[in-house]
Amino acid sequence: MTGDIIEKDSPKDEAAARGAVAAVDPRLLVREEGLKGYLLEFWRKLRGGDLGSLPVVVGLAAIWAVFQWRDDAFLSPKNLSDLSILIVGTGLISVGVVFVLLLGEIDLSVGSLSGLAAAIVAVLSVNHGVPEWLAVLAALGAGAVLGALHGVFFAKIGVPAFVVTLAGLLAWEGLKQQVLGTTGSISMDEDGFVASLTSHYFSQVAAAYGAAGLAVAGYFLAQFLDARRRRAAGIPFRPMADILVRTGVLAVLLLAAAWKLNEYMGLPLALVIFVVVLVLFDFVLRRTPYGRKVLALGGNVEAARRAGINVDLVRISVFALSGLMAACGGLIIASRITSAAQSAGTGTLLMEAIAAAVIGGTSLFGGRGSVWSALLGMLVIGSIASGMALLGIATSVQNMITGGVLLAAVVIDSVSRRTQRSAGRG
Repeated sequence: MTGDIIEKDSPKDEAAARGAVAAVDPRLLVREEGLKGYLLEFWRKLRGGDLGSLPVVVGLAAIWAVFQWRDDAFLSPKNLSDLSILIVGTGLISVGVVFVLLLGEIDLSVGSLSGLAAAIVAVLSVNHGVPEWLAVLAALGAGAVLGALHGVFFAKIGVPAFVVTLAGLLAWEGLKQQVLGTTGSISMDEDGFVASLTSHYFSQVAAAYGAAGLAVAGYFLAQFLDARRRRAAGIPFRPMADILVRTGVLAVLLLAAAWKLNEYMGLPLALVIFVVVLVLFDFVLRRTPYGRKVLALGGNVEAARRAGINVDLVRISVFALSGLMAACGGLIIASRITSAAQSAGTGTLLMEAIAAAVIGGTSLFGGRGSVWSALLGMLVIGSIASGMALLGIATSVQNMITGGVLLAAVVIDSVSRRTQRSAGRG
């Protein structure tokens, strides 16, 4: 009858079970300890290699301090307003690059696609009399389709993304030259739709402050609803004091930016477009199943495949998105100079778009990053360019400095990943 004997817990085990306390998430303990807890948690993350956006924020603050010290016009309302428009074109391209990097891949065609999009709009609207808005839709559609074509070759046929997009870089550069024809350059209507993307300002004082207030309110509401949802689910949530402090810091920064912009010509339309795109794609990446699939592929392709994710479809869609954003960026760049030329999409544009994503914190190894990397990285690159121009320093020096910043970002990323693996978190 030994098989029917059921072992009973000893009195010692029963006492231990009664005295057991459910495991508490360390983040809750940190918040209960107040400021001391946050400082200890911050130090723990640094030691574990979880640096987040800290390096780029510190670097950006240092860059602004140095240039302001050398020339007090750097933080003037006009220069900051010009900087806010300068970063938008390449920044939009960089948003698409972020998604590709999250897969652990690269897209070398975005520069050529941006120039081709500008050429399509110019030829259709100027040479053939097509309404500008329709020409813009055609250019955006072309960017998405050609980007998806890269994705098909990569996902379905197995050609490395580096090779596919390198071929695209050459092919779409040639197509752009073919579209523009022998003229080499086509001027756009300076009062047209495309030109207004970077020339229009919301000059009313209430516009900039209203946009800042709306952003702050939206951030608070999103954090509050997220905390309430997590609390209802019985998982760790951000306390109200924490939300209020974060919202207060954001409010100070945005209201200061609004004040500076109003000191010049007001809120630029280009900046509004950029921020709206960032918010939209940040939501897609962090709050939708599609975004989680992109991150999953970047973390481990085989694990994602076994989890039922359509790997090929996600890859194709990401490259289509990259092509679409390249076209968007190309239109903004064309808007600034109100023309499409043979030189559009060439030079350092490709490298700056990739560098912005990496400098801003997106990992070259895939699976880690944020669309806000495009903003942070472009602020660094744009600030260097703006400061160098004010000081009269040659572009060659600017390129060397930007290259050094990019190398530093990659080194920090590599060291961070190694540290996290050593700490058992990578």
